[in-house]
Parts: sequence; structure tokens; C-alpha cells
Amino acid sequence: MAKKSLTAAPRFDQLALTNLSIGDPDALQAHESYSGERFEGVDLSERDLSGISLSETEFVDLEANEVVFRSADFVDTRFEKLNAPIFSAPRTSLRDVSFEGSRLGSAEFYETRWSSVRFSHCRIGYLNLRGAHLEDVLFTDCLIDELDLGAATANRVSFVNTQINNLDLTRSTLTNFDLRGVELRQLGGVEHLKGATLNSYQLAELVPLFARNLGIVIDD
Repeated sequence: MAKKSLTAAPRFDQLALTNLSIGDPDALQAHESYSGERFEGVDLSERDLSGISLSETEFVDLEANEVVFRSADFVDTRFEKLNAPIFSAPRTSLRDVSFEGSRLGSAEFYETRWSSVRFSHCRIGYLNLRGAHLEDVLFTDCLIDELDLGAATANRVSFVNTQINNLDLTRSTLTNFDLRGVELRQLGGVEHLKGATLNSYQLAELVPLFARNLGIVIDD
């Protein structure tokens, strides 16, 4: 019998996007609400769409460099092949949202609220989640150069076959934060690892960081 994990996994509902109508990207306006539309091969670069509300929406092959989604609301939304060297979406709310096969350079998601959010096969330069509240989040087959979770609260967050070159957990609050599927290069805020799950190999790799943080001298 397989050993039951002590770490709760993220929980998701199936994202169902059917009978979507073809949306007009030029019709999208800040602080307006839209539902049940599909956008393919569109460019929203440098648009200010602050406060927009999108539900049951699909974007495929989207160019969104320097788009502004500040305080936007995304529900039941799927992004596939999103490309954005600069993606500005602070203080947004994401619920049942997926990002697939996407490339983000600098992704500003600070002070956001995420519930049931999935990233798969994505490349991200800098993912800023400072002060964010995350619940039920999964990264699968992703490469993240820098993940900033400073002062974030995270519950049921998991990583599968994902590389993070620099992870900052300074002042974060973690519960069921599963790092076993991460190849981790650098870690900041090691004293805030409480609530994280590591495998024995990762723990051995982090011994020098633990020792330095506790003022322990290792001398063989």
C-alpha cells in the first residue's frame, strides 16, 4: 500500500470552456465585464485593461507585452501560448485559471488572490507574488528564474518537474507548500520554510543554508 502523503495536494475543478463565441479584442475596455468569449491570435500589448472582469474566457496565442490588468478579475479563464515580456497584473483576483505553454518575462502579480490556478509548460523570468494569497496552485514542467513570495500566504501549493533558480520566501506563511518536485538553485528566507515539504535530498542540499542561518560552523 502506498504511503499517504502528509502534505495536502492542490484541489481543482475541471475547467469547462464550451460554446464560446469569437470575441472582438478591440471591444475590450477597462472596468467592463465580459463572459463566454474566445480570443485567438490577438495582440493586447500596451492596452490598459485595469479593472476588467473576465469569466469563461479563453485566450490562445496572445501577445500581451506591457498590457495592464491591474485589479482585474479572472474566473474560469484559460491562457494558451501567452507571450508577454512585461505582464502587469497586480492586485488581481484569479479563480479557476490556467496558463499553458506561455512565456512571461517580468510578471507582476503582487498582492493578488489566487484560487485554483495552474501553470504548465511555462517559462517565467521574474514572478512577483509578494503579499499574494495563494490557495490550490500547481506548477507543472515550468522554468522560473526568480519566484518572489515575500510576505505571501500560500496553502496547497505544489510543483512538479519544475526548476526555480531563485526562490525568496522572506516573511511568507506556508501551509502544505510542496517543494519536492522542484530543482532549486538558491533560496532566500530559509527561516520561513515552516509549512514546506522537502525530500531528503533537498534537505541535505540546504544544510549549509540552515547552518549559516543558525550561526552554526561546519568544520570537517
